[in-house]
Amino acid sequence: MVQDPTRRRFPRSRPISRLLGTAALGLTLSSCSLIEIDSPLTTFKPAGPFAERIDQLFWPVFWIAVVIFVIVQGAILFSVIAFRDRPGRKEPKQTHGNAKLEVTWTVIPALILAGIAIPTVRGVFDLTGCDSGAMTVDVVAHQWWFEFDYPDNGDIQTANVMVIPAGQEVCAVMTSEDVIHSFWVPALNGKRDVVPGHQTLLRLQADQPGEYWAHCAEFCGLSHSLMRGRVQALSQSDFDAWVAGQQEGAPVPAEGTAAWDGLQVYLSKGCTQCHTVDFAANDQGVEDNIVAEPGFNGPNLTHFASRDVFAGAYLPYEGLSYRDALTQWLHNPPGVKPGSFMPNLGLTQKEINDLIAWMETLS
Repeated sequence: MVQDPTRRRFPRSRPISRLLGTAALGLTLSSCSLIEIDSPLTTFKPAGPFAERIDQLFWPVFWIAVVIFVIVQGAILFSVIAFRDRPGRKEPKQTHGNAKLEVTWTVIPALILAGIAIPTVRGVFDLTGCDSGAMTVDVVAHQWWFEFDYPDNGDIQTANVMVIPAGQEVCAVMTSEDVIHSFWVPALNGKRDVVPGHQTLLRLQADQPGEYWAHCAEFCGLSHSLMRGRVQALSQSDFDAWVAGQQEGAPVPAEGTAAWDGLQVYLSKGCTQCHTVDFAANDQGVEDNIVAEPGFNGPNLTHFASRDVFAGAYLPYEGLSYRDALTQWLHNPPGVKPGSFMPNLGLTQKEINDLIAWMETLS
């Protein structure tokens, strides 16, 4: 059979259409599921007044946008169907130059934007400045972990976990030691950039005790995705007890124990160049205060064991025990967290076990 060369051939578009349709449906269903997903970084479960303020602003704007989308798309579909070209049909009446219509569809969007802008601008200003009675926590961002200092509570210094009293406003005064970061605790407030040489403020408050996840929300280098954090809200009595415990020095283990051997590893393997430890008064010849050398500083280890996460709150991840995670970290930090400034010290398994035994006493 000879094919007519004048006959036009069109590519088969059904498989492509089905693929695009399936992809669109999958994207729609996945986006809808975000509202119900039990995500530790979800913005849809506000746990404090500042996050609730953002949530109360988001939903009206969202539904206004949905209504406008439906109206616009509906008008487009109606126009496509109702005014489609037909044989012998006259050209539809044109609306160009109709002053009433043009004024109407100019004024209505302006009123909608004004209705959205007024509460938005008011909310931005309310969320920017801290209340005069708020408790101050200094946040210092590093590659790739967060440091938390408490100037109102005896200059406590900790890392990865910000501990706050529930029901009380906390003013996070933030800066960076290296590059631009962003501190984001979605359950308590929106994200805010953390800039070197500059201070930014973030209002935080948790209504109830609990643990709220945080993350760096600005790309900051190789391990940006592993720069995490926690905000732990405690009752006032538990917070006061935490403050009292953090103000105590680290105990010095008894000689001849695995913890004592681990302390010697800390003192002899270069750990003191980056990690500060404040020891309690002792008669074993250990300095009361071992301060990291100027320059790059790692997390303060004085109360390391009181924190349930480490390595920028990346470890331990689900399915890995705390001790196993610590073993992996001490064995090869850059291998666990790419770009880590903590080097591979070539520790033996015994030295790692001894270090862990000592670090478990730093509560």
